Amino acid sequence: MRIIADLHIHSRYSRATSPDMVIDHIAQAAKLKGIDLVGTGDITHFLWVEELKSKLKPAGHGIYEYNGVNFVLTGEVSCIYSHPSGVKKIHLLVLLPSFKSAEKLNNHLAQLGNIDSDGRPILGISAEECLKIVMDADTDAMVIPAHIWTPWFSLLGANSGFNSMEECFGPLTKYICAVETGLSSDPPMNWMVSWLDDYVLVSNSDAHSPENLGREMNIFDCDMDYYEITGALKNRDHTKFLGTIEFYPQEGKYHYDGHRACNVCGAPEEFKENNWRCPVCGKRLTIGVLHRVFDLADRNYGWKPEPAPYCRHLIPLREIIASVRGVASKNSKQVEQDYRMLVAQFCSEFKVLTEVAIEELSRYNPRIAQGIANLREGKVHIQPGYDGVFGRISVFSPEAELKQASLF
Repeated sequence: MRIIADLHIHSRYSRATSPDMVIDHIAQAAKLKGIDLVGTGDITHFLWVEELKSKLKPAGHGIYEYNGVNFVLTGEVSCIYSHPSGVKKIHLLVLLPSFKSAEKLNNHLAQLGNIDSDGRPILGISAEECLKIVMDADTDAMVIPAHIWTPWFSLLGANSGFNSMEECFGPLTKYICAVETGLSSDPPMNWMVSWLDDYVLVSNSDAHSPENLGREMNIFDCDMDYYEITGALKNRDHTKFLGTIEFYPQEGKYHYDGHRACNVCGAPEEFKENNWRCPVCGKRLTIGVLHRVFDLADRNYGWKPEPAPYCRHLIPLREIIASVRGVASKNSKQVEQDYRMLVAQFCSEFKVLTEVAIEELSRYNPRIAQGIANLREGKVHIQPGYDGVFGRISVFSPEAELKQASLF
Protein backbone atom coordinates (compact mmCIF):
# COMPACT_ATOMS: atom_id res chain seq x y z
CA MET A 1 0.00 0.00 0.00
CA ARG A 2 1.15 3.54 -0.67
CA ILE A 3 1.85 5.53 2.48
CA ILE A 4 2.38 9.29 2.57
CA ALA A 5 4.29 9.98 5.79
CA ASP A 6 5.33 13.13 7.64
CA LEU A 7 7.52 11.90 10.48
CA HIS A 8 8.85 15.12 12.02
CA ILE A 9 6.47 17.60 13.67
CA HIS A 10 6.16 19.32 17.06
CA SER A 11 3.40 19.54 19.65
CA ARG A 12 2.18 22.61 21.53
CA TYR A 13 4.81 21.83 24.16
CA SER A 14 7.68 22.92 21.92
CA ARG A 15 8.85 26.52 21.82
CA ALA A 16 7.45 28.78 19.10
CA THR A 17 4.73 26.26 18.30
CA SER A 18 1.03 26.88 17.75
CA PRO A 19 -1.33 25.99 20.62
CA ASP A 20 -3.36 24.19 17.93
CA MET A 21 -0.73 21.46 17.71
CA VAL A 22 -2.86 18.95 19.58
CA ILE A 23 -3.88 15.52 18.36
CA ASP A 24 -7.37 16.57 17.24
CA HIS A 25 -6.11 19.38 15.01
CA ILE A 26 -3.08 17.43 13.81
CA ALA A 27 -5.32 14.55 12.71
CA GLN A 28 -7.74 16.93 11.00
CA ALA A 29 -4.89 18.64 9.13
CA ALA A 30 -3.44 15.27 8.09
CA LYS A 31 -6.77 14.30 6.52
CA LEU A 32 -7.02 17.58 4.62
CA LYS A 33 -3.46 17.23 3.38
CA GLY A 34 -3.76 13.57 2.39
CA ILE A 35 -1.17 12.29 4.89
CA ASP A 36 -1.51 8.66 5.96
CA LEU A 37 1.08 8.53 8.74
CA VAL A 38 2.20 11.32 11.09
CA GLY A 39 5.00 11.41 13.64
CA THR A 40 3.70 12.46 17.06
CA GLY A 41 6.70 14.67 17.79
CA ASP A 42 7.84 15.58 21.32
CA ILE A 43 7.74 12.04 22.70
CA THR A 44 10.13 13.09 25.47
CA HIS A 45 7.68 15.57 27.04
CA PHE A 46 5.71 14.03 29.90
CA LEU A 47 2.52 16.07 29.37
CA TRP A 48 2.45 15.30 25.65
CA VAL A 49 3.05 11.61 26.38
CA GLU A 50 0.04 11.61 28.70
CA GLU A 51 -2.11 13.23 26.03
CA LEU A 52 -0.92 10.74 23.44
CA LYS A 53 -1.67 7.81 25.71
CA SER A 54 -5.18 9.09 26.36
CA LYS A 55 -5.96 9.71 22.68
CA LEU A 56 -4.08 7.16 20.57
CA LYS A 57 -5.24 3.59 20.15
CA PRO A 58 -2.73 0.83 19.36
CA ALA A 59 -3.19 -0.28 15.75
CA GLY A 60 -0.54 -3.01 15.93
CA HIS A 61 3.01 -3.30 14.66
CA GLY A 62 4.24 -0.09 16.31
CA ILE A 63 1.49 2.08 14.80
CA TYR A 64 -1.18 4.06 16.68
CA GLU A 65 -4.46 5.49 15.43
CA TYR A 66 -6.68 8.47 16.16
CA ASN A 67 -9.81 9.42 14.24
CA GLY A 68 -8.76 7.53 11.13
CA VAL A 69 -5.18 8.86 11.05
CA ASN A 70 -2.14 6.71 11.81
CA PHE A 71 0.66 7.87 14.10
CA VAL A 72 4.16 6.73 14.96
CA LEU A 73 5.98 7.81 18.13
CA THR A 74 8.66 10.38 17.35
CA GLY A 75 10.60 13.17 19.00
CA GLU A 76 13.53 15.50 18.51
CA VAL A 77 16.51 16.00 20.81
CA SER A 78 18.85 18.99 20.71
CA CYS A 79 22.43 18.04 21.61
CA ILE A 80 24.69 21.00 22.49
CA TYR A 81 28.16 20.03 23.60
CA SER A 82 31.86 20.82 23.47
CA HIS A 83 34.04 19.06 20.92
CA PRO A 84 37.76 19.44 20.12
CA SER A 85 36.75 21.27 16.93
CA GLY A 86 34.35 23.62 18.73
CA VAL A 87 30.85 23.75 20.22
CA LYS A 88 28.47 21.43 18.36
CA LYS A 89 24.71 21.82 18.09
CA ILE A 90 22.98 18.81 16.55
CA HIS A 91 19.26 18.00 16.30
CA LEU A 92 18.28 14.34 16.11
CA LEU A 93 14.92 12.89 15.08
CA VAL A 94 14.01 9.77 17.08
CA LEU A 95 11.49 7.08 16.04
CA LEU A 96 10.25 4.55 18.60
CA PRO A 97 8.02 1.46 18.29
CA SER A 98 6.19 1.71 21.64
CA PHE A 99 5.40 3.79 24.71
CA LYS A 100 7.42 1.29 26.73
CA SER A 101 10.49 2.19 24.65
CA ALA A 102 9.71 5.88 25.09
CA GLU A 103 9.46 5.48 28.86
CA LYS A 104 12.83 3.76 29.02
CA LEU A 105 14.43 6.44 26.87
CA ASN A 106 12.89 9.28 28.86
CA ASN A 107 13.97 7.81 32.19
CA HIS A 108 17.56 7.81 30.97
CA LEU A 109 17.45 11.28 29.39
CA ALA A 110 15.86 12.76 32.53
CA GLN A 111 19.01 11.85 34.46
CA LEU A 112 21.08 13.97 32.07
CA GLY A 113 19.05 17.17 31.92
CA ASN A 114 15.64 18.82 32.02
CA ILE A 115 13.36 17.15 29.46
CA ASP A 116 10.16 18.69 30.86
CA SER A 117 10.56 22.36 29.92
CA ASP A 118 10.44 21.95 26.14
CA GLY A 119 9.04 19.40 23.71
CA ARG A 120 12.45 19.42 22.04
CA PRO A 121 14.76 19.08 25.05
CA ILE A 122 18.24 20.60 25.06
CA LEU A 123 20.83 18.25 26.53
CA GLY A 124 24.56 18.63 27.06
CA ILE A 125 25.40 15.26 25.56
CA SER A 126 27.07 14.40 22.28
CA ALA A 127 25.11 13.15 19.30
CA GLU A 128 27.02 9.88 19.59
CA GLU A 129 26.04 9.49 23.26
CA CYS A 130 22.41 10.32 22.46
CA LEU A 131 22.38 7.70 19.69
CA LYS A 132 23.72 5.09 22.13
CA ILE A 133 21.05 5.95 24.70
CA VAL A 134 18.28 5.61 22.10
CA MET A 135 19.61 2.25 20.89
CA ASP A 136 19.90 1.03 24.49
CA ALA A 137 16.24 1.95 25.01
CA ASP A 138 15.17 -0.20 22.04
CA THR A 139 17.27 -1.78 19.31
CA ASP A 140 14.34 -1.23 16.94
CA ALA A 141 14.43 2.52 17.55
CA MET A 142 15.82 4.76 14.85
CA VAL A 143 17.81 8.01 14.94
CA ILE A 144 17.81 10.31 11.91
CA PRO A 145 19.97 13.46 11.88
CA ALA A 146 17.48 16.29 11.41
CA HIS A 147 17.59 19.04 8.72
CA ILE A 148 21.26 18.24 8.18
CA TRP A 149 22.29 21.45 6.37
CA THR A 150 20.80 24.31 8.39
CA PRO A 151 23.53 26.72 9.59
CA TRP A 152 22.75 26.01 13.25
CA PHE A 153 21.67 22.83 15.00
CA SER A 154 22.51 20.26 12.34
CA LEU A 155 24.95 17.54 11.37
CA LEU A 156 26.53 19.49 8.49
CA GLY A 157 25.65 23.04 9.54
CA ALA A 158 28.10 25.76 8.55
CA ASN A 159 28.26 27.16 12.09
CA SER A 160 28.23 24.15 14.40
CA GLY A 161 28.32 20.94 12.39
CA PHE A 162 30.77 18.34 11.13
CA ASN A 163 32.16 17.48 7.70
CA SER A 164 31.32 13.78 7.82
CA MET A 165 29.07 11.28 9.56
CA GLU A 166 32.01 9.55 11.26
CA GLU A 167 33.18 12.78 12.89
CA CYS A 168 29.81 13.06 14.57
CA PHE A 169 28.88 9.49 15.48
CA GLY A 170 32.22 7.65 15.49
CA PRO A 171 31.89 3.85 15.63
CA LEU A 172 28.10 4.15 16.03
CA THR A 173 27.80 5.58 12.51
CA LYS A 174 26.68 2.10 11.40
CA TYR A 175 23.34 2.74 13.16
CA ILE A 176 22.56 5.77 11.00
CA CYS A 177 20.75 4.79 7.80
CA ALA A 178 18.87 7.95 6.82
CA VAL A 179 19.25 11.72 6.99
CA GLU A 180 16.65 14.48 6.80
CA THR A 181 17.39 16.98 4.04
CA GLY A 182 15.49 19.86 5.66
CA LEU A 183 13.46 22.61 4.03
CA SER A 184 16.45 24.47 2.58
CA SER A 185 17.84 21.53 0.61
CA ASP A 186 16.45 18.78 -1.61
CA PRO A 187 17.74 15.44 -2.97
CA PRO A 188 19.43 16.93 -6.09
CA MET A 189 21.51 19.16 -3.82
CA ASN A 190 22.41 16.24 -1.55
CA TRP A 191 23.39 14.05 -4.51
CA MET A 192 26.32 16.42 -5.03
CA VAL A 193 27.98 14.89 -1.93
CA SER A 194 28.95 11.32 -2.80
CA TRP A 195 29.28 9.93 0.74
CA LEU A 196 25.60 10.74 1.35
CA ASP A 197 24.80 7.96 -1.15
CA ASP A 198 25.10 5.61 1.82
CA TYR A 199 22.01 7.14 3.44
CA VAL A 200 18.35 7.37 2.50
CA LEU A 201 17.25 10.98 2.06
CA VAL A 202 14.00 11.62 3.92
CA SER A 203 11.95 14.81 4.03
CA ASN A 204 9.51 16.00 6.69
CA SER A 205 7.64 19.20 7.48
CA ASP A 206 9.08 19.95 10.95
CA ALA A 207 5.68 21.59 11.34
CA HIS A 208 5.00 23.98 14.22
CA SER A 209 1.38 24.57 13.15
CA PRO A 210 -1.29 22.31 11.60
CA GLU A 211 -1.28 24.29 8.35
CA ASN A 212 2.39 23.39 7.76
CA LEU A 213 1.95 19.64 8.00
CA GLY A 214 2.97 17.90 4.80
CA ARG A 215 5.03 20.70 3.29
CA GLU A 216 7.57 17.89 2.94
CA MET A 217 6.68 14.18 3.04
CA ASN A 218 7.92 10.67 2.33
CA ILE A 219 6.36 8.02 0.10
CA PHE A 220 6.48 4.36 1.12
CA ASP A 221 5.03 1.30 -0.56
CA CYS A 222 4.64 -1.23 2.24
CA ASP A 223 2.30 -2.28 5.03
CA MET A 224 1.31 0.24 7.71
CA ASP A 225 3.87 -1.25 10.05
CA TYR A 226 6.62 0.48 12.04
CA TYR A 227 9.06 -2.34 11.35
CA GLU A 228 8.33 -2.40 7.62
CA ILE A 229 8.74 1.36 7.37
CA THR A 230 11.97 1.55 9.35
CA GLY A 231 13.17 -1.63 7.61
CA ALA A 232 12.73 0.05 4.23
CA LEU A 233 15.09 2.79 5.44
CA LYS A 234 17.58 0.48 7.13
CA ASN A 235 17.82 -1.75 4.07
CA ARG A 236 17.72 1.14 1.57
CA ASP A 237 14.92 -0.77 -0.13
CA HIS A 238 13.93 1.32 -3.18
CA THR A 239 10.89 -0.87 -3.76
CA LYS A 240 9.46 0.16 -0.37
CA PHE A 241 10.85 3.66 0.10
CA LEU A 242 9.89 5.40 -3.13
CA GLY A 243 11.03 8.97 -2.52
CA THR A 244 9.91 12.36 -1.26
CA ILE A 245 7.62 15.31 -1.78
CA GLU A 246 9.71 18.45 -1.47
CA PHE A 247 9.39 22.09 -0.52
CA TYR A 248 11.23 24.19 -3.07
CA PRO A 249 14.57 24.51 -1.20
CA GLN A 250 14.84 28.17 -2.21
CA GLU A 251 11.80 28.83 -0.02
CA GLY A 252 13.72 27.61 3.03
CA LYS A 253 14.88 30.42 5.27
CA TYR A 254 18.57 29.52 5.06
CA HIS A 255 19.03 28.71 1.37
CA TYR A 256 21.15 31.69 0.21
CA ASP A 257 23.92 33.54 2.02
CA GLY A 258 22.72 36.79 3.53
CA HIS A 259 22.32 39.34 6.31
CA ARG A 260 18.73 39.97 7.30
CA ALA A 261 19.41 43.23 9.17
CA CYS A 262 20.75 44.83 5.98
CA ASN A 263 18.35 43.08 3.59
CA VAL A 264 21.30 41.53 1.74
CA CYS A 265 21.20 38.08 0.13
CA GLY A 266 22.72 36.22 -2.79
CA ALA A 267 24.38 33.09 -4.13
CA PRO A 268 27.75 32.19 -2.53
CA GLU A 269 29.87 33.36 -5.46
CA GLU A 270 28.41 36.88 -5.23
CA PHE A 271 30.21 37.55 -1.94
CA LYS A 272 33.45 35.65 -2.47
CA GLU A 273 35.60 38.70 -3.21
CA ASN A 274 34.40 40.33 0.00
CA ASN A 275 35.15 37.16 2.01
CA TRP A 276 31.41 36.64 2.58
CA ARG A 277 30.95 39.80 4.58
CA CYS A 278 27.93 42.06 4.32
CA PRO A 279 28.60 44.78 1.75
CA VAL A 280 26.49 47.20 3.81
CA CYS A 281 27.76 46.80 7.39
CA GLY A 282 30.81 44.55 7.02
CA LYS A 283 29.55 41.85 9.40
CA ARG A 284 29.95 38.17 8.56
CA LEU A 285 27.05 36.88 6.44
CA THR A 286 24.98 33.91 7.55
CA ILE A 287 26.30 31.15 5.34
CA GLY A 288 23.39 29.45 3.62
CA VAL A 289 22.68 25.83 2.87
CA LEU A 290 23.57 26.14 -0.82
CA HIS A 291 27.01 27.50 0.10
CA ARG A 292 27.61 24.71 2.60
CA VAL A 293 26.61 22.04 0.08
CA PHE A 294 29.05 23.50 -2.45
CA ASP A 295 31.80 23.36 0.21
CA LEU A 296 31.37 19.60 0.68
CA ALA A 297 30.34 18.67 -2.87
CA ASP A 298 32.46 16.36 -4.97
CA ARG A 299 29.95 16.17 -7.84
CA ASN A 300 28.32 18.70 -10.12
CA TYR A 301 24.70 19.68 -9.66
CA GLY A 302 22.54 17.48 -11.87
CA TRP A 303 24.16 14.15 -11.07
CA LYS A 304 21.54 11.46 -10.30
CA PRO A 305 21.80 8.05 -8.64
CA GLU A 306 20.57 4.98 -10.45
CA PRO A 307 17.78 4.33 -9.79
CA ALA A 308 16.87 7.87 -8.76
CA PRO A 309 14.14 7.98 -6.09
CA TYR A 310 10.93 9.87 -6.74
CA CYS A 311 11.36 13.57 -6.00
CA ARG A 312 8.62 16.11 -6.66
CA HIS A 313 8.51 19.76 -5.65
CA LEU A 314 5.19 21.25 -4.58
CA ILE A 315 3.91 24.58 -3.34
CA PRO A 316 1.28 24.50 -0.57
CA LEU A 317 -2.20 24.97 -1.97
CA ARG A 318 -2.95 27.85 0.39
CA GLU A 319 0.00 29.78 -1.07
CA ILE A 320 -1.32 29.31 -4.61
CA ILE A 321 -4.78 30.44 -3.59
CA ALA A 322 -3.32 33.49 -1.82
CA SER A 323 -1.51 34.45 -5.04
CA VAL A 324 -4.72 34.10 -7.04
CA ARG A 325 -6.75 36.09 -4.53
CA GLY A 326 -4.11 38.80 -4.29
CA VAL A 327 -3.78 38.57 -0.49
CA ALA A 328 -0.57 38.63 1.50
CA SER A 329 -1.52 35.97 4.04
CA LYS A 330 -2.15 32.34 3.21
CA ASN A 331 -4.15 32.18 6.44
CA SER A 332 -6.77 34.72 5.40
CA LYS A 333 -10.46 33.85 5.65
CA GLN A 334 -10.88 34.01 1.87
CA VAL A 335 -7.97 31.63 1.27
CA GLU A 336 -9.26 29.21 3.89
CA GLN A 337 -12.71 29.17 2.30
CA ASP A 338 -11.30 28.28 -1.13
CA TYR A 339 -8.98 25.72 0.41
CA ARG A 340 -11.72 23.91 2.30
CA MET A 341 -14.05 23.83 -0.70
CA LEU A 342 -11.37 22.43 -3.03
CA VAL A 343 -10.28 19.78 -0.56
CA ALA A 344 -13.87 18.79 0.20
CA GLN A 345 -14.59 18.41 -3.51
CA PHE A 346 -11.40 16.55 -4.48
CA CYS A 347 -10.54 14.57 -1.31
CA SER A 348 -7.17 16.06 -0.24
CA GLU A 349 -4.66 18.83 -0.90
CA PHE A 350 -2.15 16.31 -2.26
CA LYS A 351 -4.64 15.10 -4.86
CA VAL A 352 -5.58 18.65 -5.84
CA LEU A 353 -1.93 19.52 -6.43
CA THR A 354 -0.89 16.32 -8.22
CA GLU A 355 -3.79 14.27 -9.60
CA VAL A 356 -7.03 16.13 -10.27
CA ALA A 357 -7.44 17.09 -13.93
CA ILE A 358 -6.88 20.78 -14.65
CA GLU A 359 -10.20 20.85 -16.50
CA GLU A 360 -12.00 19.76 -13.33
CA LEU A 361 -10.19 22.37 -11.24
CA SER A 362 -11.10 25.05 -13.80
CA ARG A 363 -14.78 24.50 -13.08
CA TYR A 364 -14.13 25.76 -9.57
CA ASN A 365 -11.71 28.58 -10.42
CA PRO A 366 -9.81 28.91 -13.73
CA ARG A 367 -7.08 31.04 -12.15
CA ILE A 368 -6.37 28.54 -9.37
CA ALA A 369 -6.36 25.79 -12.00
CA GLN A 370 -3.80 27.75 -14.04
CA GLY A 371 -1.61 28.19 -10.99
CA ILE A 372 -1.66 24.44 -10.34
CA ALA A 373 -0.95 23.75 -14.02
CA ASN A 374 2.07 26.07 -13.81
CA LEU A 375 3.26 24.23 -10.70
CA ARG A 376 2.99 20.83 -12.39
CA GLU A 377 4.95 22.14 -15.37
CA GLY A 378 7.65 23.70 -13.20
CA LYS A 379 6.78 27.23 -14.29
CA VAL A 380 7.60 28.96 -11.01
CA HIS A 381 9.17 32.27 -10.00
CA ILE A 382 11.76 32.03 -7.24
CA GLN A 383 12.94 34.47 -4.58
CA PRO A 384 15.37 32.55 -2.32
CA GLY A 385 15.29 32.69 1.47
CA TYR A 386 18.28 33.75 3.60
CA ASP A 387 19.38 34.40 7.20
CA GLY A 388 16.07 33.34 8.77
CA VAL A 389 13.86 34.94 6.09
CA PHE A 390 11.67 32.49 4.18
CA GLY A 391 11.94 32.64 0.40
CA ARG A 392 8.99 32.96 -1.93
CA ILE A 393 7.99 30.62 -4.72
CA SER A 394 5.17 31.79 -6.97
CA VAL A 395 3.29 30.15 -9.82
CA PHE A 396 2.71 33.58 -11.35
CA SER A 397 5.12 36.32 -12.31
CA PRO A 398 5.37 39.33 -9.94
CA GLU A 399 3.67 41.45 -12.62
CA ALA A 400 0.78 38.99 -12.92
CA GLU A 401 0.40 38.87 -9.12
CA LEU A 402 0.30 42.65 -8.92
CA LYS A 403 -2.37 42.76 -11.62
CA GLN A 404 -4.33 40.03 -9.87
CA ALA A 405 -4.21 41.88 -6.53
CA SER A 406 -5.74 44.97 -8.18
CA LEU A 407 -8.81 42.93 -9.14
CA PHE A 408 -9.80 42.28 -5.52
